[in-house]
Amino acid sequence: MKKSEVKVLIITGVGLNCEKETAAAFSCCGATPEKVHLNDLLSGKYKVSDYHILAFIGGFSFGDHLGSGSVFANRIKFRLADELKQFINDGKLVIGICNGFQTLTRLGLAPALDGQYLTQQVALAHNDSGVFRDDWITLKADPESPCVFTKNIGTIRLPIRHGEGKFIAEADVLDRIEKAHLAAVRYCAPDGSAPNGFPENPNGSLNDIAGICDETGRVFGLMPHPEAFLSPFNAPDWQTAKHKGELPDWGEGRVIFENAVNYAAENL
Repeated sequence: MKKSEVKVLIITGVGLNCEKETAAAFSCCGATPEKVHLNDLLSGKYKVSDYHILAFIGGFSFGDHLGSGSVFANRIKFRLADELKQFINDGKLVIGICNGFQTLTRLGLAPALDGQYLTQQVALAHNDSGVFRDDWITLKADPESPCVFTKNIGTIRLPIRHGEGKFIAEADVLDRIEKAHLAAVRYCAPDGSAPNGFPENPNGSLNDIAGICDETGRVFGLMPHPEAFLSPFNAPDWQTAKHKGELPDWGEGRVIFENAVNYAAENL
């Protein structure tokens, strides 16, 4: 299909606040995003099946009461479980960013080992620093990961803004994630080498994991905000880059959405 025919469902409302940036991210890659309030989705006014990509966005769903993403995940899980499973079985894509990643893990959409969707296997806990962290970090992608969203990415610089971003999992689950290359992106030093603790790993995530996918590679969640780096002018050092004549056309976050739109256009 044409890229313009790729329809993206962006769930909004209930304390979420990154809908405009996320819509802009998909729009600049040629797709057609649609912002839909959670209540309209739950009421049946809109159907998940009408879309090709589903985006769980950043923000503070339900005020992060009972843990980030927990209430949002429960409302989705008990009202749209069958629709979500069918969406994934149909070969479609799901991305969760920051609060959306927290929601994904609580929903059990990733890593979904052995195809056990809707069974929580990992979590995001409070940052080791004990405070909300707003900063810029560098990620390194695993070239062996099946993740659709991170194809052809080496290192990528993105902003973060979260208080509960520490990736945790039981040892056996973590081992399986590593063996299957489901840890699609990790925190790293600016040169791509292993991070030297905080602040390069800003939250204490186990194995420096910043984002994971399911075994199909079509469901992906990450704590950093790629939708917040679409323009080179989003970067804190854009003036230096411009002075050196090194200002790129796009921010580094765009590639994640471009990969998703390209995949959907070619395969759905």
